[in-house]
Amino acid sequence: MVFADIDNVHKYSLVTAMGYLTACQACRAYIFNYAVPSTDFSGPLMIVTQKITTLAFQLHDGMCKKPDQLTPEQKLLAINARPSPLQYLSYNLNFLSVLVGPCSNYRDYLDFIEGGHISRRLRRLSGACNGHNGHITAPDPSPLGAVCRKLLVCSGCMLFFLVVTRSLPIRLNVEPDFVSQNSFLVRLTYAFFSVQAARPKFYFAWTLADAVNNAAGYGFSGMDGNGKASWDLIGNLNILGIETATSFKTFIDNWNIQTAVWLKTVCYDRAPRHRLALTFILSALWHGVFPGYYFTFITAIPITIAARAIRKSVRHHFLSSRGLKLGYDVLTWAATQLTICYTVMPFLLLSVEPTFIYYRSMYFHVHVISILAAVALQPKHKSRETRTSSSSSLSSVSPVQCQPDLSNNNGKID
Repeated sequence: MVFADIDNVHKYSLVTAMGYLTACQACRAYIFNYAVPSTDFSGPLMIVTQKITTLAFQLHDGMCKKPDQLTPEQKLLAINARPSPLQYLSYNLNFLSVLVGPCSNYRDYLDFIEGGHISRRLRRLSGACNGHNGHITAPDPSPLGAVCRKLLVCSGCMLFFLVVTRSLPIRLNVEPDFVSQNSFLVRLTYAFFSVQAARPKFYFAWTLADAVNNAAGYGFSGMDGNGKASWDLIGNLNILGIETATSFKTFIDNWNIQTAVWLKTVCYDRAPRHRLALTFILSALWHGVFPGYYFTFITAIPITIAARAIRKSVRHHFLSSRGLKLGYDVLTWAATQLTICYTVMPFLLLSVEPTFIYYRSMYFHVHVISILAAVALQPKHKSRETRTSSSSSLSSVSPVQCQPDLSNNNGKID
């Protein structure tokens, strides 16, 4: 960060940080016996890796690129000067997020440390400033309500884990007796409920981390439509969005949100080609060296391609009536949740042999369906897009109509 050429600081930082993280993950897995708690240093190191690389890319954007080379989001977060050692260490190692994150942008963190985190966002609101003197007329929002709600969610997740999760062990999905003695539908049903039951431990950790930051006054994102303070700037998940997701993309957008933003920042928006595949591979590498991670994220590639193709080819047929739309939503919810269950099972099993036992017991059905759907629908979808773009280019439209719609991006991977 100090001595590297600014043209390449982001590349050096990414290679160094990811290389060191991978070496440590290998030690954790194969020397320290699959993450014995006393040696599980990987969680904090994963968060620091995100912060180091995020900072490096935003520094490269601010000091090397011209404004017209950046997206609106990149312009907003670009850094125009190298941080001091104190700023650098504070951002990476502050106690609020050093254990489980979440990762946040350097400019947002620096704004919080310097005391302008809330006031700057209040000034953006219409009517928040007194026209002549610029003083904020709105009261300082309190995080108390948000913190209490998130701690209540943590308590519920902890109770669920102690009562329900332990009664639905993931390993039962690959036990020989269970696989041989039960039908496909029974195995599928148990896999669904066991994966659902495994989620609350992630909900607990991420919600608690978010609450800790909010309690310190960090995480204010503005006022919502009802005029209430919103403290979700660095929120890492949307539980309702996860549980009601009707597409693979919607699930990803609401799960581990800040990691998705990091992947978009350092990979998806930068890769010249094969952006989806490179992003999923980087995610697997960041998570660790266990084979199950790579099974999960590589499996997600054809599933995402197929989900896009199916949605764009089929969805418009179900929008003519409310009943059809409801039926479509119910069907896609069930398909999404079962697909997520199938995809993340190796992530929870970790090893190669259990993963193949599970996939064989499921007859690799999601792999087969997604690959066939991607092959069958993608050419049709591309040809339709080509015709649409050709038609649009010949039509007479104003420059304003040609501007891309960025309002629904929200920093998520499309």
